[in-house]
Amino acid sequence: MQIKKKCFYTEVAYLVALALLSLGTALMTVGGFGMSMVVAPAYIIYMRLLAVWPHMTFGLAEYLFQALLLVLLAVVVRRFRVRYLFAFVTAVLYGLCLDAWMRLAELIPPLGNAAALLVYAAGMLLCAAAISLFFRTYLSPEVYELFAKEVADRYGWRITVVKTVYDCASLLLGVVMSFALFGFGRFVGIGWGTLVCALVNGWLIGRFSALWDRLFVFRDLFSRKLPDAAQTDGPGKPDRSRGSNMNE
Repeated sequence: MQIKKKCFYTEVAYLVALALLSLGTALMTVGGFGMSMVVAPAYIIYMRLLAVWPHMTFGLAEYLFQALLLVLLAVVVRRFRVRYLFAFVTAVLYGLCLDAWMRLAELIPPLGNAAALLVYAAGMLLCAAAISLFFRTYLSPEVYELFAKEVADRYGWRITVVKTVYDCASLLLGVVMSFALFGFGRFVGIGWGTLVCALVNGWLIGRFSALWDRLFVFRDLFSRKLPDAAQTDGPGKPDRSRGSNMNE
């Protein structure tokens, strides 16, 4: 039996994605089995600076690191687009939401191994669900998601290949930063969960993408698009039942 699709406004999807992604990241932090490969460098910066500056937050480290990544993106693709700024706005909003969830996470009592594993798995699923939603809106996602897509578009490379290289580079950067800032052999923010995330994250995003497309038709509530909006279906096509997803 065919399911009747419901309308899901992309602006609402964007807000839901922000909430889910920040919550998922906070839950993975509580789980303690390692952050995702793309988040690990920002988490390492957060842990290092927290030791010398008590007011440092995970969210602040996130959007500061993404600001550096945005500069690197502009250098690599040798151009700058308006949507890059909106990607940074998304990073700041995500960081603020993350800090709010982290404050709530402090109220969670110490978890046993089984409970920690469930919390970590829930966080991983929420992050995958959120990223798949981001790619169904015309609003810019975080710099993490934007980086691989822009590089692939600029040089005509396959997005799956670029995303794989980007994920591996992020993991390697995290290991180098952990060793450099905390001592050789010390893995901060990197654990077996990081490797699991690297292996299954793309597959999970693809599955959530298929689920959203089976349940919803994505439409824009506002007809006026942001300048240089990051969508493959272009302006004047508000019905977005299929989003641009690098993992499909």
